[in-house]
Amino acid sequence: DGALLFIIFGLPIYITSLSTTFLYGFTFLVPILQSFKEIIILLTFIIVFISLKKKPRLHFLDRVILIYLLLIICYTVIPLGGFSFKERLIALKSISFFPLIYFSGRFIDPKKVNLNQYFQYICIVAIPAAVVVVWEAITYTHFQTYTGYADYMFYYFNQEPSGHHGLNWTFEAENDGPKRFASIFANPLDHAAATLTVICAILALVTTGTKKIKMNRFILVAFLCTLASIIFALSRASFVSYFIILCMYAYITNRRNWLRYFYYGAVVAVITVFTFLSGEFYDFFIGTLNFTNSSSVYHIIQWLEGIESIASNPFGLGLGTSGRISAMLGSNVGGENQLIIIGVQAGLIALLLYLFIYIYLLRTAFKMTVERKGKARKIAIFILLLKLGMIIPFLTAEAESYVYVSYITWFFSGLMINIKYTTDDGDRYRYQGPEGG
Repeated sequence: DGALLFIIFGLPIYITSLSTTFLYGFTFLVPILQSFKEIIILLTFIIVFISLKKKPRLHFLDRVILIYLLLIICYTVIPLGGFSFKERLIALKSISFFPLIYFSGRFIDPKKVNLNQYFQYICIVAIPAAVVVVWEAITYTHFQTYTGYADYMFYYFNQEPSGHHGLNWTFEAENDGPKRFASIFANPLDHAAATLTVICAILALVTTGTKKIKMNRFILVAFLCTLASIIFALSRASFVSYFIILCMYAYITNRRNWLRYFYYGAVVAVITVFTFLSGEFYDFFIGTLNFTNSSSVYHIIQWLEGIESIASNPFGLGLGTSGRISAMLGSNVGGENQLIIIGVQAGLIALLLYLFIYIYLLRTAFKMTVERKGKARKIAIFILLLKLGMIIPFLTAEAESYVYVSYITWFFSGLMINIKYTTDDGDRYRYQGPEGG
């Protein structure tokens, strides 16, 4: 319970807390706080594991995840790529810490997890996030200009302030384009991805065994907050994903009339853009549609570079050669795509293993949505929608670096697999440790 509370309420303000701590001179606390989230998960895993009543039987997916982890550990030991052992450890954490989070959810007693309660907590986070982002939009000021963000990123990650707002390019849509707002999160893209988590939690909460939707004022407020966040974060990938999630929910719950409204809404939005918008916002939307904006061009260049690297080096260039470490040193190969970042570093086998894990979870969640009911169906809807919604962000960024979304996704993915193999009918639990398929 404590670990989940920390993930849900602590990780959204993770970077803000670190930068504020640094701003006020408590630098001795920063290294402790930086590793605090990993320590929490490690302790959670240990406590959950020693609480098992008998030796767990690993499911097929569990074994695949362990193989992936062992493969990445091997790349940490092998001095490939020219990076130090410490730098390879950081890269290891970036692309393969998720198995520990997954197994924490996989081994926990499902009876100890109240899904409705934690989904409501996720919705609660959306409210202060929306309040801050609306304030940012009204004042047209980034919250991060008051939290010491730029100094923190320069001191610890060697990232000099860039862009036109003294932060980095992520906080603006184009060169001197409209501002993107991060609210309480690490950056606008992290904020937008977290909003996808909230809308998935909302849809899982309101789903009942019938075709009716169980709404209340709290859910309505949370939904309106997601609209504010997804608009002002101004992330194209997450904005499209937001409506993909709503459309997919309408499809799997047989609410086909929703789809008609979405189509009408899309037509109205296009007409509005071409009729009423002008200036930087008009250029932003048109550049997105015809792929002439600098961001889209940069994505394509990075994808091609990464694909070429994987084709030339199918066993990888070594940990650190793509993603966070190499970006800090200005020697990034590929990037702007979670799969390519893994493939460039650890090769084609690691990339295919990660892709298999992702697809397997999607397939399992879809089957549980159709075949199960009660809590099993509720968590399956959450994972299915979130995994679908994160596909585009995964193709356009190092999405595992969004720690809030990553930790929630993998913990509840493990819990979903746990529930799948420890339930009678999706409602009653018979917990004796994870059972094989």
